[in-house]
Amino acid sequence: MKKGEQTRRHIISKSAELFNLQGYAGVSLTEITNATGIQKGGIYKHFVNKDEIAVEAFEYAADTVFKQFAAAVNARQSAMGKLISMFELYSNVVESPPFAGGCPLMNAAIEHDDGHPLLREKTRDRMRSFITFIKNILQEGITNGEFKSNIDQDGVASFLMAALEGGIMLSKLEADNRHIHYSKDYISAYLKTLET
Repeated sequence: MKKGEQTRRHIISKSAELFNLQGYAGVSLTEITNATGIQKGGIYKHFVNKDEIAVEAFEYAADTVFKQFAAAVNARQSAMGKLISMFELYSNVVESPPFAGGCPLMNAAIEHDDGHPLLREKTRDRMRSFITFIKNILQEGITNGEFKSNIDQDGVASFLMAALEGGIMLSKLEADNRHIHYSKDYISAYLKTLET
C-alpha cells in the first residue's frame, strides 16, 4: 500500500472513532488533526472537506462492524444460532463494543434522521442491507426446515433489528449490559415460537 493511501486510511479510521463517539456535529477538524497527528493541510491533501471524511469514516465503521457480524454468524450452524450471535457480539457493549462508541448505524441514524442528507442516505442504505442480511438468515432457516415457512420475514427482521439496537442503546445509556442481555433472552424465546 502506498504511503498516501496509508495516510488516507489512517485519517478515516481515527475519524470514524471520533464521529462514532461524539457525532458528526460534535467533531471539529481540529479534533481530527489532533487524533491523526496530521495538520489541516495534510488532511485537505486527501479530502475536500469534513463531509467527505465523515461519509468515508461512516462507511469504514459500518464495514468494520459488519465484518464482525459476518464472522459471528458464519461460526454458527443453525439459523437460530446465527441470529442470536448478533446479540452476543454486543454482549459487552459498555466495556468492549465491536467499534468504539457502540453501533455506527444506530448512532448515525439518530444523529442524521433529520439532518445531514448524504449521511442519512448512507445510513438508511446500510440499515436496509443489514435487514436484508437478517432476512437471508431467516430464509436459510425456512429452507433448512428450522423455521415455519409462513413467517413474515420483513416484520421479523425489522423486529430483530429494533430489539438489537434498542438493547444496545439502553445498555450504553445506563452503562449496564443487562439491557442487551434482556434483548437476547427475549429474542431467543421469540425465535423458538417460529420453529417448526
